[in-house]
Amino acid sequence: MGEPPLTQKYMKELIHDLKASKLYTDLQNAAQVEVAKTHLRLSDVRKGVQTGLVNSGWDRKLRNAIFKYIQCHPKIPYPLPPADHMKEPLLYLRKAQQNWEKRILKSLNSMCTELNMPLARKRPEKEQRDIIHRWTELGTDGPDLTQIRPVYAPKDFLEVIIGLSNPNYHNGDAPGFHHLWGIVQVPLKVKSINKLRLQYSDMAINQGQSGIDDFGDIPPELFESDKMKIGKKVVNACHGPLAQEFSKKGCPTCLRATLWCQMLGVEIDEEDILYYEQLKVNVQQHDLLVDSLLYKDVKLTATNDDQYFVFEDFLYQVLLPFSRDTCVLKHFAQNSATPPKSYIRGKMGQEEYAVVYPPNGVIPFHGFAMYVAPLCYVFNEPVCLYYVFKELYCRYFFRLHSISSHPQGILAISLLFESLLQIHEPELYFHLKTVGCHPLKISFKWLVRAFSGYLSSDQVLLLWDRILAHSSLEILAVLAVAIFSFRKTNLMKVQSYNAAEAVLADLTTLQVIPLIQLSLFSK
Repeated sequence: MGEPPLTQKYMKELIHDLKASKLYTDLQNAAQVEVAKTHLRLSDVRKGVQTGLVNSGWDRKLRNAIFKYIQCHPKIPYPLPPADHMKEPLLYLRKAQQNWEKRILKSLNSMCTELNMPLARKRPEKEQRDIIHRWTELGTDGPDLTQIRPVYAPKDFLEVIIGLSNPNYHNGDAPGFHHLWGIVQVPLKVKSINKLRLQYSDMAINQGQSGIDDFGDIPPELFESDKMKIGKKVVNACHGPLAQEFSKKGCPTCLRATLWCQMLGVEIDEEDILYYEQLKVNVQQHDLLVDSLLYKDVKLTATNDDQYFVFEDFLYQVLLPFSRDTCVLKHFAQNSATPPKSYIRGKMGQEEYAVVYPPNGVIPFHGFAMYVAPLCYVFNEPVCLYYVFKELYCRYFFRLHSISSHPQGILAISLLFESLLQIHEPELYFHLKTVGCHPLKISFKWLVRAFSGYLSSDQVLLLWDRILAHSSLEILAVLAVAIFSFRKTNLMKVQSYNAAEAVLADLTTLQVIPLIQLSLFSK
């Protein structure tokens, strides 16, 4: 009974969003061009305009815009919940997220006090000119970072997650009884292996895959030639859902940039370039404490990585403007987190003087820069790289560092990892637990960073192909389980946490697609 009004509401919001976009103006202009054509009779105007717009490719652009909206805006549940329930339906998780945010802010403010640094300051004219001059070489002469430390790291976040429990959930009468053997004690529903096999059926062992069947020692006529031929047709069709379906078996390297842009709905026009330039101006004019956190993170992660150190300057050209981008705030409508606020100096506690800090609402943590680093192998132009990263973050990666009951959130992904490993490798799980090495304590950092910085760069991209193609982060848990299974022989011999960590320290030699296939389809 209540379904139609909600569907109508969703449609109204979709139409409102389209009308506010540049596409709507462009469509109107294109329609006026079609109307002005002399061969159109008055009685055929409507049909003629529609046919003209379809022939000019405007219907595909409209379909892509609708597809992007549906991907980014889940349908409203029925009955309509309160606004705070839309962000996170479970009260105890909302409170846990709020307490976690307070802890992050406390850490940030204590750093400000210790170092006597403001959260933000206007740069002097000389410094502004210097930033403009060094924009493509920001890594050569950055700020003093000796006393800057990351606000938090994945291991700090894991401690919070381990401490979570539902106060209304009674899990048994026996003292010390736990949900299976896992350290995540939040009762969330996760998918079974059979459901995952159905979801990732395109990755079955009998299906040709980019990343396996296009290796140099395999004749191209067996797979690569046909894949490229179909891929070029998909790219020319310029249709997001089609690109997504094609990419379920991986993206050919030379088509990956275009396919990702189509799946994410990224089309760079003059307006986007202008907006990026404005963000650059904001970086040049104001220095934020967050800038130092980003510099420090790049120095600690990407700069120390043989695969990514060459992209240091690229990373700054993406991360610094990202911290100023207020459009990122829109993702908080679907995020359990709330953007942190600060007060203008001297106006502490007065809400009318509260401002979101940083402007994008995202405080970077240790490893944040690694969400960008693999993309540098795909996009060689900062503006396109920036918009693809922003879309990836606002659609997927934000869920990996916030407390939420969402099925794509880090809680559910961690629980899925533990559940799959317990079911498929019970002997290994029990052994590691017995020697005081809970598997999640090792794999959590992989999950939070979507394996970036742990796998070789080409394997990260093959993994992210599947994340985009299936619009799901659950494959991260599947791969983590596969890695433990693959190293089982050595892990069964360890007697301490450090020994287990040493066995799993180097993942750069692993091939992700065969591992995922073995984990999902071999048993």
